[in-house]
Amino acid sequence: MRDYFLRRLLLIPPTLIGVTIIVFLITRLVPGGPLERAIMESQQMSISGGGASQVGQGMALSQAQLDRLKEYYGFDKPVLVSYFDWMGKVLQGDLGTSYRYNQPVTDVISSRFPISLYYGLITLFITYAVCIPLGVLKAIKHRTVVDNVTSILIFTGYAIPGYALGSLLLLYFSVKLEWFPMGGFVSMQFAEKDFMGKVADLAQHSILPLICYLVGSFALVTLLLKNHLMDNLAADYIRTAIAKGVSFRKAVTNHALRNSMIPIATTFGQNITLLVTGSFLIETIFDIDGFGLLGLNAILDRDYPVVMGIVLLASLLLLIGNIISDILVALVDPRIRFN
Repeated sequence: MRDYFLRRLLLIPPTLIGVTIIVFLITRLVPGGPLERAIMESQQMSISGGGASQVGQGMALSQAQLDRLKEYYGFDKPVLVSYFDWMGKVLQGDLGTSYRYNQPVTDVISSRFPISLYYGLITLFITYAVCIPLGVLKAIKHRTVVDNVTSILIFTGYAIPGYALGSLLLLYFSVKLEWFPMGGFVSMQFAEKDFMGKVADLAQHSILPLICYLVGSFALVTLLLKNHLMDNLAADYIRTAIAKGVSFRKAVTNHALRNSMIPIATTFGQNITLLVTGSFLIETIFDIDGFGLLGLNAILDRDYPVVMGIVLLASLLLLIGNIISDILVALVDPRIRFN
């Protein structure tokens, strides 16, 4: 098993190289890049300032200025040469400089990463802490009032988009009742408050966004566990265990539940990417300057260094998450042996 996971770890670098090469090529091929935008803005400024070029004179920028812009944005070299220059800087811990913020990409990402990590960890913890017991309860109480009522609530929440629910929550609880703030991660006076005041302020700003994050994730985990647990409860080995004198409770917790956790363990690692991706729609509605909104703005603004930094981090977390899933499956299911 050790050799298997060592091979999986050794596969991470070539996989990251393949993913980043594809994204890097796309950033060079799509129209409307930073160079084209700079030329367009220069032409618009020239026209609005009354200094438009004469007919046949060409563009508002000289060839020397274009060459300097190409050098600044890294477009003065072939694509593969530019990529390996970027990769060499990445190995030194330098992700480049953001075109929009004019700051190092590491600083831009690190300033927003704690916000997404905060919401991601809480969402992940609450989802599994609530859905696993709820899935067990629904499997045991199948077709009862408890199962039917919770199914209605779960599917209703799953059917409502998080951003649509966020708008309704803001209109009712923030605008009408004024129970919660309109948005933001913390208030403007956060630094002036004591410890308990900071905790209360953070919690007050977090309740509505967390509801939107959680409302769509309950259905998958709950029903996945319920369906697999019901299949295991109907299996022959459970009936044999009960016939030998094992109580139904121990048969569920010691035998059926462990086997039912295998699909949960399989998908757990993929959810790690939620720690950074978040939802740009929810972040936009609640004015949260998180990772998802940063990625959307970077794509719209053609801020390619930030785009590459986000792709690199998200891909790395996804690859590590898949390895964690394999480890969890091996721990849950003793029949699994990786060779």
